[in-house]
Amino acid sequence: MAADLEEKTDRYGQLLTEALEAATIAPPPETPMGEAAAECYEMAQSYLADGRHFREDDDLVNALAAFSYGHAWLDAGARVGLFDVPTEGHLFTV
Repeated sequence: MAADLEEKTDRYGQLLTEALEAATIAPPPETPMGEAAAECYEMAQSYLADGRHFREDDDLVNALAAFSYGHAWLDAGARVGLFDVPTEGHLFTV
């Protein structure tokens, strides 16, 4: 069971890393929507950093949670038009 949690944690960390690389802010930065997109992107980056910290400490449960939350910020933002993202592939559910 621990090996499954480790594999899933690493997979979600990689997913969030790739999603951050693929997402770009859609609205103009000086608009309220652009500011909201920047905040959502920053939250995802922060969760990635937190997840990596937890992973280094072998705290797999909190690492997986952080990676999942970070991806949720990006995925939700993509659904409401804050981010331009690839529509094909495994990174987003749009």
